[in-house]
Amino acid sequence: MAEQKKKAKFEEAFKELEKIVDEFERGEVDLEEGLKKFERGLELAKMCKERLKEVENKVIQIKKKFEESR
Repeated sequence: MAEQKKKAKFEEAFKELEKIVDEFERGEVDLEEGLKKFERGLELAKMCKERLKEVENKVIQIKKKFEESR
């Protein structure tokens, strides 16, 4: 259950980050709004990076466990 919540949070954060990037690419953000969105984007990127690191560590553990059982 906890993994599903983390997955959902990751997906939500990634979608929000994509939206922010898209707005910047289209030039639809004024300076003040841009600063807020930029800060939010950095927060989202950090959250996504941390989650990906957790998944990477889990994959390493699974591979190690599999190799030990061979």
